[in-house]
Amino acid sequence: MMMRTFQTDCLVIGAGLAGSAYALQAAKLGLSVELLSLAEPLAANSDWAQGGIIYDTSRDPAALAHDITIASDGTANPVAVEHLVHEGPRAVEELLLDELAIGFDRDAAGTLDFTREGGHGARRIIHAKDATGHAILAAVAARVDATPKITRRAGWVAIDLLTLSHNSDGLADRYEPLTCFGAYVLDTATGETVAMVAKKTILATGGLGQIFLHSTNVPGSVGHGVAMAWRVGARLIDLEYVQFHPTVFAKKNAPRFLVTEALRGEGGVLRNAHGERFMDAVDPRGSLASRDVVARAIKQELAASGEPHALLDLSAMTPDFIRDRFPTIFERCLAHGVDITREPIPVVPAAHFACGGVHADLHGRTSVRHLNAIGETGCTGLHGANRLASTSLLECLVSAKFAALADGTDIVREKFRLPAPRPWESPTREADPVLIRQDMLQIQHTMWNYAGVIRSPKRLTRARRILIELREEVQSFYRGCRLTRELIELRNAIQTALLVVHAAALNPRSKGCHYVVEEE
Repeated sequence: MMMRTFQTDCLVIGAGLAGSAYALQAAKLGLSVELLSLAEPLAANSDWAQGGIIYDTSRDPAALAHDITIASDGTANPVAVEHLVHEGPRAVEELLLDELAIGFDRDAAGTLDFTREGGHGARRIIHAKDATGHAILAAVAARVDATPKITRRAGWVAIDLLTLSHNSDGLADRYEPLTCFGAYVLDTATGETVAMVAKKTILATGGLGQIFLHSTNVPGSVGHGVAMAWRVGARLIDLEYVQFHPTVFAKKNAPRFLVTEALRGEGGVLRNAHGERFMDAVDPRGSLASRDVVARAIKQELAASGEPHALLDLSAMTPDFIRDRFPTIFERCLAHGVDITREPIPVVPAAHFACGGVHADLHGRTSVRHLNAIGETGCTGLHGANRLASTSLLECLVSAKFAALADGTDIVREKFRLPAPRPWESPTREADPVLIRQDMLQIQHTMWNYAGVIRSPKRLTRARRILIELREEVQSFYRGCRLTRELIELRNAIQTALLVVHAAALNPRSKGCHYVVEEE
């Protein structure tokens, strides 16, 4: 049976804000786009972003650049910072304010309401209550689905990238520079594997938080783009810098979910079980210190006290303000027995954002020809060793816009070699879902215990030994079974976990969210 093959100008792998914004921009340029998403349109980390998006219209953009650099522990790429600071406001205006008219919060006079989050020296973040990501992605997704040039493929999962070196029968193709021309993709509804052949392939798969036991990321966020890029030889960078969000809801027998940093921006204070403001002794910014500082302080406080969580005290705010400004958090906490207008929120850190990823320039270009990486998947060095709050949605918009514009120019000017890829062959034996779940849990526990908020050479060595042995098991499992989404996720999760551990082991210096202690 022959493998079905689709051909398009742009194959976008991932339909969060970065992938969807790229698709819209590319379609405006007249390009055909295939947009793959693991599940329904809003199943993306972008949808869960609560706090807001930076919209800095001040006369002092250098102040924002300063805050990004300070949050990064002095390691952010100055060129990437400058690009975001100067291009960000225009990107927000063009798509979110002018074209889509997102319902950001405004005062009685209709002026945008600005808030502040940890690490920011000014109020420069616009928001839609405490569900900003949902408001943005819902509008963007609706526009995507109304755009004729874009074909959304929900439930289609990329398996491996196609390159001239690996997947062409043309004997001379292996002498070409490393070049991507699409991907093998699994249609999970039918179980069929198809080839998506494209002039440009864009990795917008989001983060890798789900390789850790506790994470704010949506299910399936296991570093798909990182693992696929690594398998074809793309350059990766800064993978040791995994940011842990300091405040995630942590009541016993309740699900974990993000508790926005904007609560601290509006006056929330972290306390320990004795009611003490422990952050004041850690950093002059107190509870508004950058995420890496706060996450480590909470972790160390809990380790010293033996308590299961810290407390986020909102008593400086009135109940009416809390219910109006943070309705989502209020309702979710109340559903699990915590009335945040009357009592503090139990919180712990959890894996949140990958500051590193597939190395990319300011136009999304990777070291593989015609392969782009944008949003959280790509790494321009913008975040350095630690990300400043509310830069992620803005990075999605800016990186998507400039990658699409550059691709539009390339597609007009260049000639593309798009051979028929070799057929995909897959076994028919069904994978045991119990074994997949068990292997995934072993990855998550290993990463949380040995490569989490606080690391040491001894812990990283143990993690690497465990993961290398597990990878052999997973690879044997993968080669012998029919493909499923869960099996693809497991394969990518083990590879991403090993890459993070390897990067962390190579860097003995504590920087930002990569914190290394001496051997115990």
